[in-house]
Amino acid sequence: MSEHLIPWRTPRPSARALSTAAALLPLGLVGAHVGPAATWLPAVRLPLFPRLAGTGAPHHVALTFDDGPDPVATPRFLDALDGLGVRATFFVLGEHAVRHPALVAETARRGHEIAVHGWRHDRPWHPALAREREGVARTARAVHDLTGRRPRWYRPPYGILTSSRWLAARQAGLRPVLWSAWGKDWRADATARSVHALVTAQLRGGGTILLHDSDRQSAPGCWRAALGALPGIVGDCREAGLAVGPLGEHGIG
Repeated sequence: MSEHLIPWRTPRPSARALSTAAALLPLGLVGAHVGPAATWLPAVRLPLFPRLAGTGAPHHVALTFDDGPDPVATPRFLDALDGLGVRATFFVLGEHAVRHPALVAETARRGHEIAVHGWRHDRPWHPALAREREGVARTARAVHDLTGRRPRWYRPPYGILTSSRWLAARQAGLRPVLWSAWGKDWRADATARSVHALVTAQLRGGGTILLHDSDRQSAPGCWRAALGALPGIVGDCREAGLAVGPLGEHGIG
């Protein structure tokens, strides 16, 4: 029989090829899930995704806090901010917000923004869109119920924005915002001086500062370093002619 009359057959993949494909499929899914997390890196986030980095009006600095509310620490931050005449944005964890509803309401009453940090401070490495969607939406509902205002902003735990978290935020009508300057105030060796020095070394006009008003996810008592650094940070900003306030006044939409 001539070659051109031989019936065409689809080649059957080898067992090795099938096992390789099976291994690559979950790797591809994992890559799609964690790929956006590269924005955690300042070298990626700051030049390529300035709005995600919280880059706003050049005359303004946004002051933000994560991981509260904390019945021990948060009231001290509220009093310190009152003394400085500054308002900020607090990214709350839903499970703690519903445990301390009066503290969330009081934070809003004093003129601060309440934003969404997720329901729990979970690690994000496995795709879990349903869980992320429910946690973000549940926290957003809690914030609305406790303050009478719909939250606008979302910051994922650990600052790791996976595709699941990005989709969850979008479906809840929230805008993800990370930061451009932090004080590493969660560390056991953090001091007011070290936090102040780190923030001011990184900060420019239009930047967003990340601090923490709770030590639940970090070294015990480390919030004192952030609290002690606040006057110096605010003073440096004002000396440079920069206003300090919440994300809602930062000019990023």
